[in-house]
Amino acid sequence: MPVALDCLLLDFDGVLVNYARHLRVRHLAESCGCTPAQVHAALFDSGLEQQFDLGLDSTRYLQQLGDALGVTMSLAQWQDARIAASPPQTGVVERVQRIAQAMPIAILTNNGALMAQTIPRILPTLAPMLDGRILCSGELGGRKPDPAVFLKAVERLDARPARTLFVDDLFVNVRGARLAGLPADTARDSRSFGKLMHRFGINA
Repeated sequence: MPVALDCLLLDFDGVLVNYARHLRVRHLAESCGCTPAQVHAALFDSGLEQQFDLGLDSTRYLQQLGDALGVTMSLAQWQDARIAASPPQTGVVERVQRIAQAMPIAILTNNGALMAQTIPRILPTLAPMLDGRILCSGELGGRKPDPAVFLKAVERLDARPARTLFVDDLFVNVRGARLAGLPADTARDSRSFGKLMHRFGINA
C-alpha cells in the first residue's frame, strides 16, 4: 500500500539538474580572468566550498573566494557560474510541476545558503511552489547523509518524517534519510523518477 504523504522532498544536484562542476569552474575562470586550475584550487582544494556547505557566512565566503583569485567576487558572478553549470532535467521538472499541484514540494541540498536565492533562477517554473522551502545544508548546520539534517528539514517544513518522501541521486543520502524515518529512494532521470513516483502512488 502506498504511504500517505505530506511532502515530496527533493535533492537538487543530480535529480532536478545535471550539475557539471567543470562548467562552473570554467565560467568563473572566464569571468575572473584566471585559469580553471586557480578556481578549482580556491573553491575545492582549499576546502572553502565544504566550509560554505557547512555554514560559512555568505559574505565571508564570497570575500575569501575573491581574495584567493585576486578579484572582487560579486554575487552575480557566482550565481551566473552556478546557473551555467546547472542545466535542469526537463522531464523531472515537468513531473514535479504536476506533483506540486496536489502535494507540497521542497528541496534539501548540500550547498551553501546562496543556493536558496539561486535555485529559483535555475528552476523558474517551480519557484512559486518552493518559496521558503529550499533548505540548504549551510543553513541547517550539517550535511546529508547525517540523519539529523533530515529531521531538521522535516521540522522546518512542518511535516512528519514517515510522511515525507525523499529523493536523491546518491544512495548514501537515501540511507541517511531512511535512518531518520523518511521513506526514500534514488532517481537520476525522468524515467527512474516516474517509476519511483508510481511506486508511491503519486501521479507524475
